[in-house]
Amino acid sequence: MTGKTIVIGIGNPDRGDDAVGLEVARRVADKAHHVHVVELNYPADALNAWTTDDTVVITDAVNSGGDPGHVHVIDVLERKLPAGNWSAGGTHALGLAAVLELARALGRLPKKLVVVGVEARRFDLGAPITEAVAAAVPAAAAAVLAAIGGRDRKRKR
Repeated sequence: MTGKTIVIGIGNPDRGDDAVGLEVARRVADKAHHVHVVELNYPADALNAWTTDDTVVITDAVNSGGDPGHVHVIDVLERKLPAGNWSAGGTHALGLAAVLELARALGRLPKKLVVVGVEARRFDLGAPITEAVAAAVPAAAAAVLAAIGGRDRKRKR
């Protein structure tokens, strides 16, 4: 069975830089055909978004202590996401790293899984995306497109 190509944007549009995953996914949706784009508020919801036959790229805000706007690209099948507060911090009850390791333990990882994270800093309710993080959206979208091979789009919400 041939799987789908899925781009998952994770974030909260009302919490500043946490919206960056959604913004990147929307940018990819505008440029890529034959790709299912899914927007989620919580990383745990991603577990039901793919099958083991799919190619998946997840984009999210991360808070690893790096410079705001820095784009991280990690092939999760080659290495684990860093533990601890690598995900966007307090906005997700179960962080992305924990969700992906749960999928690994359950044998539920897709055939390809890449995470494109944008280093973020501000997660206040009602805050806008910071300038540095907004400026990183094109580079993050390009990284997602590179990970999926730049294919065309089919949008799903």
